[in-house]
Amino acid sequence: MKEYPMRRKDRALTDAEARALLEKGEYGFLATVGDDGLPYGVPLSYVLMDGKLYFHSAMQGRKIDNLAHCPQVSFTVVGQTRPVYTKNFTTWYESVMAFGPVAAVTDEDEKFRALYALAGKYLPEHMDKAEGDIRHSLARTAVYAMTIDILTGKAKRPRAS
Repeated sequence: MKEYPMRRKDRALTDAEARALLEKGEYGFLATVGDDGLPYGVPLSYVLMDGKLYFHSAMQGRKIDNLAHCPQVSFTVVGQTRPVYTKNFTTWYESVMAFGPVAAVTDEDEKFRALYALAGKYLPEHMDKAEGDIRHSLARTAVYAMTIDILTGKAKRPRAS
């Protein structure tokens, strides 16, 4: 996969900072391309587990068709943003982009662990119900894992005084 150098290297996050933002991010945007050549971006809940990004899905739809056509994707998470006026109009922000292939998770134990991790991330106060609900819907829920080949993060933050 070809890497493009970051234009504003002074805003680059370290690998550890990028991974931390990816881990704490609330939602991300998965970008795919279909056999018609059209790009398709969809917001997703996700979890970072064992170095991979996991998300769940219905068994059918445009996202699934696009992944079958081309498993190479990008995934973007935007952290905190804040429009500000200092000497001019600007925005303080933080974001991370991951690139790599996505594959369907077919191992039931891995699917369960990913769904359980998603439940823990988004509804930790209801983990007493997670196992039963996951087991009930496991057969009709698709789970995908993205291998992160490239990870890049960028931020513009206020300067320390």
